[in-house]
Amino acid sequence: MYHIFQISGEVFRAFSLKMKILLTIIFSGLLIWSVVLVSFSNDFNNQLLVATTTNVSNETETLRDKLIGGLLTADFDEDSCLSRYQQSLLYRKASPYKPSEYLVSKLRSYEKLHKRCGPGTDAYKKATEILGHDDENFASKSVGECRYIVWVAVYGLGNRILTLASVFLYALLTERVVLVDQSKDISDLFCEPFPGTSWLLPLEFPLMKQIDGYNKGYSRCYGTMLNNQAINSTLIPPHLYLHILHDSRDNDKMFFCQKDQSLVDKVPWLIVKANVYFVPSLWLNPTFQTELMKLFPQKEAVFHHLARYLFHPTNQVWGLITRSYNAYLSRADETLGIQIRIFSDRAGYFQHVMDQVVACTRRENLLPEPAAQEESKVNISRSQKLKAVLVTSLYPEYSETLKNMYWERPSSTGEIIEVYQPSGERVQQTDKKLHDQKALAEMYLLSLTDNIVTSARSTFGYVAHSLGGLKPWLLYQPTGPKAPDPPCIRSTSMDPCHLTPPSHGCEPEWGTDSGKVVPFVRHCEDRGNDGLKLFDEL
Repeated sequence: MYHIFQISGEVFRAFSLKMKILLTIIFSGLLIWSVVLVSFSNDFNNQLLVATTTNVSNETETLRDKLIGGLLTADFDEDSCLSRYQQSLLYRKASPYKPSEYLVSKLRSYEKLHKRCGPGTDAYKKATEILGHDDENFASKSVGECRYIVWVAVYGLGNRILTLASVFLYALLTERVVLVDQSKDISDLFCEPFPGTSWLLPLEFPLMKQIDGYNKGYSRCYGTMLNNQAINSTLIPPHLYLHILHDSRDNDKMFFCQKDQSLVDKVPWLIVKANVYFVPSLWLNPTFQTELMKLFPQKEAVFHHLARYLFHPTNQVWGLITRSYNAYLSRADETLGIQIRIFSDRAGYFQHVMDQVVACTRRENLLPEPAAQEESKVNISRSQKLKAVLVTSLYPEYSETLKNMYWERPSSTGEIIEVYQPSGERVQQTDKKLHDQKALAEMYLLSLTDNIVTSARSTFGYVAHSLGGLKPWLLYQPTGPKAPDPPCIRSTSMDPCHLTPPSHGCEPEWGTDSGKVVPFVRHCEDRGNDGLKLFDEL
């Protein structure tokens, strides 16, 4: 390697002593320098390799965060729906609830199914052709590879979000394609969730003019057909209407039973109207239960995962969310969400409800008490903690009362309390575009807070806390003009409550308390011995 420095013995001996010493020094210096260069080169290459590996690792981790652990696919144009990827990277804290690999693979399989069977495909055209015939028996006929479930928009926005998630999960379990009624404002609220296709039911759908009028009296309502003994394994209609509302009859609720599902499974088209979150009742079906346990090892995270996959606000709604968040919540050291829903014929501001909110937030140390007058001196040299309180209600008086409380006197802890309410519409205006967009924005803003207080029975509140992965403090529903005592309870599960679920069990368990069939499906904390909710086993 060092042949360029080798000098023949004769030439070397011919030099003077000084020259020999000089050449030796030069030779040694060059030798040492070459070793240093080799060492530096190795170090540089090692550092470059480490830096490159670290950058690749960081980029992989960022992509994983962006896709929520693989829950989302990267197959969308980001600008068309800013919320899809921004919410997980810029605005929402990392969730402790991670989607299972099985759920991720199931979603990718569903996306392929929807692309193969969705609107505009040959399979969809073939499937809709059968709806134009009045043949009652499809048991022995081939109707193509695709089966469908159509979600019809009814009731308020909270109900719609919860029921659409429920219908999608049912579609996932039964390999049906979910299509959503677009006659309302669904496309003004949410981006398309499935790549390369649409989940919107085409306006020329053969039953479009009829489905709004479907009810329990409809001859192809499942409960009615059971009552009339008009459906069996050899008598299968081309479509069924499922009535999963608060006024469902026992026969309507038999839909959740294992034996009934084997019958329903043969019907090509299902049309659903629902205003309750019926996911907990699916877990009572042994056939579904095995699959659900693989999909959701953390049982209380069902809606949390489904909502983050399905519901991405449109750019217009995302603008409402981000402007409010940046202006009022982003600077705070801590944030608290308070959602107030009044279930009363005479709605409005009630002092006992205000008293209940104050009692709950103070008892649970969510908000400090205002200082007594003589303690009102503030040490301005001390850095003060800022707590932002986001209030959502149809009535602005609740937030104004809370705001005045901390305006008139400082907090006893020295914290600065800022109270903010995005809107106060006073009247629910479902299906009015801007009203629904504001409502959706407020649900998302609540889901971004650190802690949350919500009203019992409120689907608006259920969506907000479960979307955010938050276990809420639930305000008990007042039974008179007096604040309940205790005012609230901390939930041990973040999943929403299935209000008015089946209470009878399925054959041969008729008469069984459905809240005691399995340990992880129990009655809701805010509903006494009513409602069903998913809990992780204690």
